Amino acid sequence: MTSTVNFSDLSIKDLLDSRSFQCSCGKVHSVDIDEVIIQKGALEYIPKILGKYSVKKPFIIMDRNTQRAAGEYVCSLLNENHISYSKFIFPQANIEPNEFYVGQVVMNFDSNCDFIIGVGSGTINDIGKIIAKVTGLKYMVVCTAPSMDGYASSSSSMILDNVKVSIDSSCPVAVVADIDIICNAPMRLLQAGLGDMLAKYVSICEWRISHIINKEYYCEQVASIMRRSLDKCFQSASGLLKRDPQSVANIMEGLILAGIAMKLAEVTRPASGMEHYFSHIWEMRALRFNTKSDLHGIHVGIGTVLSLRIYSLIREITPNREKALSYVREFSLDKWSEFLREFLGESSEKLIQIEREEGKFDKKRHEVRLDTIIQNWSTILEIIDQELPEPSTVINLLKSIDAPVNPKDIGLTQDEVRDTFIATKDIRDKYIGSRLLWDLGWIDDIYESQGLFYDY
Repeated sequence: MTSTVNFSDLSIKDLLDSRSFQCSCGKVHSVDIDEVIIQKGALEYIPKILGKYSVKKPFIIMDRNTQRAAGEYVCSLLNENHISYSKFIFPQANIEPNEFYVGQVVMNFDSNCDFIIGVGSGTINDIGKIIAKVTGLKYMVVCTAPSMDGYASSSSSMILDNVKVSIDSSCPVAVVADIDIICNAPMRLLQAGLGDMLAKYVSICEWRISHIINKEYYCEQVASIMRRSLDKCFQSASGLLKRDPQSVANIMEGLILAGIAMKLAEVTRPASGMEHYFSHIWEMRALRFNTKSDLHGIHVGIGTVLSLRIYSLIREITPNREKALSYVREFSLDKWSEFLREFLGESSEKLIQIEREEGKFDKKRHEVRLDTIIQNWSTILEIIDQELPEPSTVINLLKSIDAPVNPKDIGLTQDEVRDTFIATKDIRDKYIGSRLLWDLGWIDDIYESQGLFYDY
């Protein structure tokens, strides 16, 4: 039965209990997760959760780090409760969310198992959700760090043919986060979690802008969930360095709410925008050229700072129809393809093919968008002012927990970052700040802005 309750104000528990909502946006939103447990001693609930689903033999996926953090204890709990299980522990020190590592799990999967447990965070969870989708089994994730927002989503951020993509996968039926475990995660992972949450400033702003320019679906209630959890995380950030349990729990709750918001909206819009595309490109280049790289959330935190600085310049633009049309007339797909091939290597071929199918740079479609942008420019500026903090606010917050704020902090060069900005518009067919700048004919002007991407 659907409800007309304003669900944007509900707690995680109330969201899960209500299950389904008739929304003013026209959709009936639903939540697939049955349980979210964030507390001390949360792992003790695992046997009870398995019993709820009449699980006879779960299959556990972990790596060597997450085995030490929580996996060994999970196995001991199952032993104590006389629950048989099979497990796969990645032998590699570092794993990636790609075809090879998914294949490793598939090749080692025990077909007698009737449930999947992922013990870990980003990559383990993404792979676990894929395996659950492929096998048709229910999935539970045991969180080992508050490091990313994909725990409760029904998609996996994967590398397919060397391109970072979002793939439909299974939503977990349960998310278990033991405060003692996540508080003891490496500080870099705590910093990454805050970085991934701060991205929501940009993602909600760009979602609203695309709703105006492209008539893209938008839900204010889902956006409100993200704003509420973001505010809570912002207020809690100062406690992360001290590993304050309530602060860490608030970050964990915000990250899980982000995944729920993506499920409610059935798109990734509530949680990612241009700032994530900086991260995706840096990850792709690291795979192809062995360039410097870091954790996804660290990338996203820096990408959020860069995106906020870019939007500060967008605020100062006055749209000029002739400038925009002239820029697009002179835009060369051949030169664009050449740039991508040089910057991304073989990964570029898939992006070039996607453009042939999507036609982001089609001149007639551009004219339609441009007219809409010019007619609604004052509203677009209002959205930017309403949703985005000053860059210094986020910079100071990240610095307060000793997190990187500048690309140079993670070994990236200024030229690499500038070129990354140009390429952000090409990763997926999502309307973001760099796409807006291309439509306005301003993207090269921003690219050439001295110090924008590095000197701060």
